[in-house]
Amino acid sequence: MTIAAYQGEPGSNSATAARALHPGGGELSCTSFEQALDAVTLGDADIAVIPVDNSAAGRVADVHHLLPESGLFIVAEHFLAIRFDLMGVPGATLDQVECVRSHVHALGQCRKVLREGGWRTLVSDDTAGAAREVAELGDPRHAALAPPAAAELYGLQVLRPEVEDDPDNTTRFVVLARDAVLAPNTGQPTMTSLFFCVRNIPSALYKALGGFASSGVNLTKIESYQMGAGLNPSRFYVEIEGHPDDERVALALHELRFFSTEVRILGVYPAHQRRRRS
Repeated sequence: MTIAAYQGEPGSNSATAARALHPGGGELSCTSFEQALDAVTLGDADIAVIPVDNSAAGRVADVHHLLPESGLFIVAEHFLAIRFDLMGVPGATLDQVECVRSHVHALGQCRKVLREGGWRTLVSDDTAGAAREVAELGDPRHAALAPPAAAELYGLQVLRPEVEDDPDNTTRFVVLARDAVLAPNTGQPTMTSLFFCVRNIPSALYKALGGFASSGVNLTKIESYQMGAGLNPSRFYVEIEGHPDDERVALALHELRFFSTEVRILGVYPAHQRRRRS
């Protein structure tokens, strides 16, 4: 049985993503992304299911910094449609609600309903955690914005379903494992995630990425971050469409290595069906 570690409490979107990836598998709830990654490193879990970006809120803070340092490998990706219900204790009504609890990102993704209700908001560490807090309080004046699964899990009543501002709200997760399992080069749509650090020379990034342009390789993501203090060259996390064994990708990577002090492949994995449709 595959054990999936994730950040958040049972009933969270990350728990839902883990269950969608491995129905019937084991789950390990963690308080932080670092703890979820460490669980895989230490053998307490087989995989970690980590959100990397959301269509409404953008990238998930610190994750792109953690991935290269984790020593783990990306083996899959998963897109999850994000749904939030406004929920309260059994018997509560919308007219009784005075305060709504949730994670800061969820509050930001449900601004319309919060503005309509005129409710006070409180930030919780986790969306499912907000539901648990409301259940523990047992006060009809308090409600939570949480995934639908949290209502049943914590015995809450849905006061208003699907209150997210954007019906296409989607979070992309990556699945990390201890061992590198590279997807075979079968001609099917494939994603490659990699990390690199450019040389400290003028136009280094422009030259390093030039091979992708000249070879016709599509970059779907590039994130920069600084390591340590001082004037160290920036490091970059990149995702591309294609397999390293493709001739055009191999040429682009060859040029990237020439202008970089370090290039590390973090994962080669099948493109999710949502990406294929778009």
